[in-house]
Amino acid sequence: MPATITAISHFLPSDIIDNSYFEKYLDTSDEWIIARTGIKERRFLKEGATSDLIVPAAQKLFKDYNINPEEIDTIIVATVTPDHMFPNTAAVVQHKLGMKNVWGFDISAACSGFLFALRTACSLVESGTSKKVLLCGADKMTSIMDLNDRATAVLFGDGAGVCLIEMSDDPNMGLIDHILHIDGDGGRYLKQIAGGSFKPASHETVDNKEHYIFQDGQNVFKAAVKGMADVSVEIMERNNLTHEDIAYLVPHQANLRIISATADRMGLNPEKVMINIQKFGNTTAATIPICLSEWYSQGKIKKGDNIVLSGFGAGFTWGAILLRWNMNQRGLI
Repeated sequence: MPATITAISHFLPSDIIDNSYFEKYLDTSDEWIIARTGIKERRFLKEGATSDLIVPAAQKLFKDYNINPEEIDTIIVATVTPDHMFPNTAAVVQHKLGMKNVWGFDISAACSGFLFALRTACSLVESGTSKKVLLCGADKMTSIMDLNDRATAVLFGDGAGVCLIEMSDDPNMGLIDHILHIDGDGGRYLKQIAGGSFKPASHETVDNKEHYIFQDGQNVFKAAVKGMADVSVEIMERNNLTHEDIAYLVPHQANLRIISATADRMGLNPEKVMINIQKFGNTTAATIPICLSEWYSQGKIKKGDNIVLSGFGAGFTWGAILLRWNMNQRGLI
């Protein structure tokens, strides 16, 4: 029996940063940003940490679905912006929510983090190790952004998506298939140079801005277009699905051109592609669960829908998941 999502919610900071903010400080324009990324605005969390994005999303989840937090036995947080190197952010979230009966951990897989964490959470449930997993995809990307770097500053935002993972009541519903990959050679193109044991923090690393995001945009773009499209088509083919069988593609929201290329390879019309990058930018591990939460709350996802989740991130990490939606519509807004 597969595991499945049984509840979902999200949280976004209230501070909206549109492209005019960057026009004031950088050699850029609204037209330049939109043409290259599709992003019009994003959200910045001015105070607090990644856990402060997760906690309100989880509290809303508990309230909307009448969930007793004490029933949850595991917390998994997908993030590249943990509150601390240690303790893990899962423990910080547990403490802030006052949950007593849980264990948990963080997963670092950058923009593929939610996919990796979803497969892990489902495996724990399917094996009987866990019964109810609070799965969180969240990042405060502004904590590692250089706002003076036009190549990266305009891309990212802050946000969190959370969901509850339990055993499905139907063997044909839930997480049906997955394809996940890593390739460490890609790390040279997208990484945080300093701050780990390879290059500990020092005056030099701070002066050189090596704790911010480093990205070789052209190489990342090429790899992401191929990687996301390849796995998305592969998961359709090996499950004997055509574009007509897919209700939605839920792509990582990094770049509108990458999303369009993936959808085109899958033969999907635009109305079958979840896109909110124009509003929120790239929230890294949060993009996919935020999309799912938004579309479900608006009544757009129905029980039995075949949904392909697809992502690509630093590492390189990439993959696709075939999810057959197993939640009845509740009309939540």
